[in-house]
Amino acid sequence: MSTSFVACADGRIAYEVHGQGPLVVLSHGMGENRRSYRHLIPLLVAAGYRVASVDVRGHGDSTTGWPSYTPAEVGGDLLAVVRDLGGGPAVLVGNSSSGAAVVFAATEAPESVNGIVLVGAFVNQPKLNPFMRLAMVVVLHSPRLFGLFRRTLFPVHRPADDAQYRRQLVAALRRPGRMAPLRGVIHPVEPHWTSLAAQVRQPVLVLMGTRDPDFSDPGAEARAARRLFPVAEARMITEAGHYPHADRPEAMAHELVAFLAEVNRA
Repeated sequence: MSTSFVACADGRIAYEVHGQGPLVVLSHGMGENRRSYRHLIPLLVAAGYRVASVDVRGHGDSTTGWPSYTPAEVGGDLLAVVRDLGGGPAVLVGNSSSGAAVVFAATEAPESVNGIVLVGAFVNQPKLNPFMRLAMVVVLHSPRLFGLFRRTLFPVHRPADDAQYRRQLVAALRRPGRMAPLRGVIHPVEPHWTSLAAQVRQPVLVLMGTRDPDFSDPGAEARAARRLFPVAEARMITEAGHYPHADRPEAMAHELVAFLAEVNRA
């Protein structure tokens, strides 16, 4: 599948498109790239959707050297992809740090977004003790340590090709300028996405793995996110970690396709 690029103010965003039908745009989390969704995409295509998988600014084949990596800017990049593909409307799916981005996009251009999905999104900034804060700083400066950290986010299942994908990911992160975006996309900024959630008028689906190790109580986090939106539902994916599209793609596709059908029927 060929890579497409859309020009934004300070660089280019890479994406690839699969299938035909209503548009779904997939946005990955910190340190990942668009291949994070490699197991989910064929399932969505088989269900009748046109799927655009995006490299977040500074990640994958998108350019580096952006002035900043705020969720609002990442949301604007997703809207640029939607416009490049005809203007949508599209359902935007954001995993982890990109969960905030889809909220900003939905409020910035509601005519281009007919639904959003937050997967493993953070309602509150994680509270880390001094040791963990130091450890995270070290991890976010080392491709090898990030690769090891990433393994912990699959507490139960791991894709059969994960070792190969992880090696490729770490190799890509060793390229000049590729670690700074990881720190950029999770840097605390205001406004936080939670302050905009009440303005979202599109349907919202919150998905969370029951074994997501980033949360002490994943179910409580999912319910807290759901309550912020005027129209939202939360679904738990059994035995999934922080990347349910990778470790439980069939289960995630089941929930996502049902949501997409409701959005496109409205």
